[in-house]
Amino acid sequence: MIYLNGEFMPIEKAVIPVLDRGFIFGDGVYEVIPVYSRLPFRLGEHLERLQASLDGIRLENPHEDSAWQEKIGRLVELNEPEDQSLYLQVTRGVARRAHAFPARTTPTVFIMSSPLLPPTPNQINNGVGAITAADNRWARCNVKSTSLLPNVLLRQLAIDAGCAETLLLRDGQLTEGSASNAFVVSNGILLAPPKSNLMLPGITYDLVLELAAANNVAHELRNISEAELAGADEIWITSSSREILPVTTLNGRPVNDGRPGHVFKRMHALYQEYKAQVMRTAHG
Repeated sequence: MIYLNGEFMPIEKAVIPVLDRGFIFGDGVYEVIPVYSRLPFRLGEHLERLQASLDGIRLENPHEDSAWQEKIGRLVELNEPEDQSLYLQVTRGVARRAHAFPARTTPTVFIMSSPLLPPTPNQINNGVGAITAADNRWARCNVKSTSLLPNVLLRQLAIDAGCAETLLLRDGQLTEGSASNAFVVSNGILLAPPKSNLMLPGITYDLVLELAAANNVAHELRNISEAELAGADEIWITSSSREILPVTTLNGRPVNDGRPGHVFKRMHALYQEYKAQVMRTAHG
């Protein structure tokens, strides 16, 4: 079951006009929200980021937060899995094909649910591989835009190499992954690139830094050079669906000893503990 423009329906019945600006121009934004035990995780933070993305493309939010919460809650109820991944998309709507904004249009709102596929025990225990590539995307990566062709091509480089992610470098500095944020551990200190227009402000990125601050995990926000990435003690990728995932090979070479590091193991435990506490509180 999906939600499209005021109606809940089976996905097979969903139809969008070919003149929708999301189809013609990629003129829209999106969010991906994990659901654990039927509870949308950090929903408020996701809705805040949705608002920031809508502001970034000068598109009025079609709903108040309470309306989004109602629609999302109903869609979760209508789908079977206890754990779900919600994809939410808002486009500028249907209009004749012209680059300029239409004078009047009704945004297209689409939400769908898929089973949530978290990292496997093998990925947690042994890590995944990554490669590096030049970050050749546009300069407004802080907008969660549906125009994702550069990210698609960069992720495909990783798939072609038998890896899980492509870590991106711009002017010799780490920005993020093709569909994730990136962290490095160097000399026992957790490092993260500071937020900028060149990276997406990740919800899991924020949570990792919150947990680090609350649990005395040494950490810094600063630029990370290509050389520092290559010589890191640990590398992680984070996202709403992947949670926290260790990278144990980079460009075909082991990261440190080729096994998940102790800082990752601690942060992974803190993350799971936090998530469990949120579930306990929500379900009484």
